[in-house]
Amino acid sequence: MMKRQSPFRIGVIGGNRPKAEFLKLAYDVGRLIAKNGAVLVCGGLGGVMGEAARGAKEAGGTTIGILPGNRTSDANPHIDIAIATGLGTTRNSLVAMNADVLIAVDGEYGTLSEIAFGFIYGKKVIGLGSWDIKGVEPAGTPEEAVETALKSRP
Repeated sequence: MMKRQSPFRIGVIGGNRPKAEFLKLAYDVGRLIAKNGAVLVCGGLGGVMGEAARGAKEAGGTTIGILPGNRTSDANPHIDIAIATGLGTTRNSLVAMNADVLIAVDGEYGTLSEIAFGFIYGKKVIGLGSWDIKGVEPAGTPEEAVETALKSRP
């Protein structure tokens, strides 16, 4: 039996209530992820997650939202595959686990927890206007962030 190869998955993590400049960055990151044939994984709600998913969908990509609540109907309208967890913010672990690499755009403590889980699971984490901490690889533009993420592709 042949082993099925999973598509390359880029997680986009970030704030639920960011400033407009970060929403634009998230949208561009999502668009570039889709244009490069990768799947977008996110928390499935609004803010950075919503804009990244919108960018990916408008570019013809596939989006996965791993939701904190019990209802898949809570996902933003740009999510193709909504996964309800009922875990609240603990679902941040699952977002990090189900991405091959993470791009953090802006973000507060929830994003920080996803960055930490990314490191725990051995994932590369790229920061675009996000936490300036050891291990997060900074990127200056959405193009640079996605290009760096794609270099992790097997």
